[in-house]
Amino acid sequence: MKDKIFGVLQRVGRSFMLPIAILPVAGLLLGLGSSFTNTTTIETYGLQWLLGDKTILHALLVIMNAVGSAIFDNLPLIFAVGVAIGMAKKEKEVSALSAVIAYFVMNVSINAMLKIFGKILADGSIAKDVLDGTITSVCGIQSLQMGVFGGIIVGLGVAALHNRFYKIELPSALSFFGGTRFVPIISTVVYLFVGILMYFIWPTVQNGIYALGGVVTGTGYFGTLLFGIIKRALIPFGLHHVFYMPFWQTAVGGTMEVAGHMVEGGQNIFFAQLADSANIAHFSADATRYFSGEFIFMIFGLPGAALAMYKCAKPEKKKQAGSLLLSATLACMFTGITEPLEFSFLFVAPALFAVQVVLAGSAYMIAHILNIAVGLTFSGGLLDFFLFGILQGNEKTSWLLVIPVGIVYFLLYYFIFSFLIKKFDFKTPGREDDDTETKLYTKADVNARKAAKDTKASDDKAAVDELSQTISRGLGGKANISDVDCCATRLRITVIDPDKVNDALLKSTGASGVVHKGQGVQIIYGPRVTVIKSDLEDYLASVTEEHFEDDAVENNTADADEAKNENAASATDSKTEDSSTVSDKAQDAADTKEPTSTVIISSPMTGIAADLSTAPDEAFAGKMMGDGAVVTPEEGVVVAPEDGTVLFVFDTKHALGFTTDSGIGMIIHVGIDTVKLEGKGFDVQVEAGCHVNKGDVLMKLDLDYLKANAPSVTTPVICTELKDNQKIRLITDGPIKAGEPLYAVDTYEK
Repeated sequence: MKDKIFGVLQRVGRSFMLPIAILPVAGLLLGLGSSFTNTTTIETYGLQWLLGDKTILHALLVIMNAVGSAIFDNLPLIFAVGVAIGMAKKEKEVSALSAVIAYFVMNVSINAMLKIFGKILADGSIAKDVLDGTITSVCGIQSLQMGVFGGIIVGLGVAALHNRFYKIELPSALSFFGGTRFVPIISTVVYLFVGILMYFIWPTVQNGIYALGGVVTGTGYFGTLLFGIIKRALIPFGLHHVFYMPFWQTAVGGTMEVAGHMVEGGQNIFFAQLADSANIAHFSADATRYFSGEFIFMIFGLPGAALAMYKCAKPEKKKQAGSLLLSATLACMFTGITEPLEFSFLFVAPALFAVQVVLAGSAYMIAHILNIAVGLTFSGGLLDFFLFGILQGNEKTSWLLVIPVGIVYFLLYYFIFSFLIKKFDFKTPGREDDDTETKLYTKADVNARKAAKDTKASDDKAAVDELSQTISRGLGGKANISDVDCCATRLRITVIDPDKVNDALLKSTGASGVVHKGQGVQIIYGPRVTVIKSDLEDYLASVTEEHFEDDAVENNTADADEAKNENAASATDSKTEDSSTVSDKAQDAADTKEPTSTVIISSPMTGIAADLSTAPDEAFAGKMMGDGAVVTPEEGVVVAPEDGTVLFVFDTKHALGFTTDSGIGMIIHVGIDTVKLEGKGFDVQVEAGCHVNKGDVLMKLDLDYLKANAPSVTTPVICTELKDNQKIRLITDGPIKAGEPLYAVDTYEK
């Protein structure tokens, strides 16, 4: 259980890195924009001619400042999406979309509750009894001030829902909504109630956060020392993001009024002051206490440790160790990325890392004591030091003090590391045994054995997915699969060599038919195809290439006879079917048994009606997806064939699912291969779940565009869930108007 919780927390920490990655760019835009539009700076350096008001550069810098501010202002939404992506196992784009939807749903629900309970008045103003700063504008919605916690709550929750439901299979009538399509649906429902719940919970959390911030602030310099030690100690476990983010982004890190607005979080306070720097005498060191100290040990301290490791290296290995340590040191100094250095001595000498934790923690405290207020976006490297320290001036940041303190820390790191390395003969880079390669260790080395086990487990799990394994074998193996996609009912595969495809094997997976079009293979599964596609993609991604080579060999040998026999049987059946069609119809006509019930299905279009077997598509003509009829439209309007409910509208708008009030499930598929048009030419007038009456407009068509860009506009109108005792009887064969009887669904006694 402990390892499981630890693993989850590590994933949470890693997921924070995606939204954090944008901060350097946002900070760069904001830093340059605010610095070079500052009137005092421009006048001091006599740059009115270049950067003064109404110059091109001034306008550009103002835009940069606004763009940077926009990113920091919308961090909660960015975190919601980033965390959802980071925590989702597969189909990450669906998780991202669901997170955006859930974030808006949650805040709209909170807004409604605030209005219902009188916290937001009818004119949009905030009630007087509401604590200042607890209600704010979130993407234009007045909601509770939740900061990035709100985004994290959404991101983690949506990811959990996504991982639980993205492969869900629903009953046949609702199967289109299964798989990934179910995730935004369930996220919307869940976060409607989360928003309501947050109205009652979050005010208490807000009060607690403010109180905790007061306690942390009240501990003074010791609190800063403790913060620094804990943050650095969590580095090896990847949990430091979980720890420090609240101090940077929420009221835990303090609150301050800047330019008339209440701002919470150390980093947010700094950037708010940066944006209002003309009115700030000195940036708040109480706000920057959570990161100013990083410049001391990242630019000076750790390079001292690197020099110590180089000096202690064996003479014959100094050159190799020096090149490795130099690259790691430059990364640390310029970007603040400390992993190459910290993980090297952590891996071979944990005691050195303990020293690093204490020294780094004390650097945070020293910076706080000396009133150093240099901000950062991501980490304490030279770039951020230049932008948010040097450029802002010593009067505002006290950046000059970093240099003498940094020199002292350089010496401390150098002498302490040198002493301990020699005293205990730590195997730092360049001191390895002669049969050991000189290298910088990383997390990959720490987790190498675990990764190997995970790979084997992944292969074993993939092998268990027999359906996907059989489909891949039927397609000739991974080496033969170029692309995997699906539409409403078909798994669409692009293969390299069509001759390697084994139809018999594919049909054994439950497919109602296989259609070949050059290198394209369409496998008919019905509305549950999205789940099959997702499982197949997982399978293909998780097994090694050797699996597919074996599949291909087996496909072409052990299954060869079966394929030939099946294909021969299929050919015979096809000929027999053609020759027996007339006799079958004659037999039906001669059958004196009367149906017990009949449901009439009307035409959804005005045009030419015909038997389904005339459809210019093998899958439809072969009734692989159901039975019905086709209508070639002459007018660009699709109406409801009967009273009923719209089950789904496919993403590319070319098809929709419909169920009549009498219980007949249908698909109206406008045109052939119109999925490739990506929605162009279709204007859908309804949404999934809405009830319509016969004749109500479902969609409008641009027939000229469809005729010019689709292979055919002939539209199959099919019943997808016919029972064994139900048969289709064509009523109209020829011209038909929308709303006129198209075919009957006759039900007979079993």
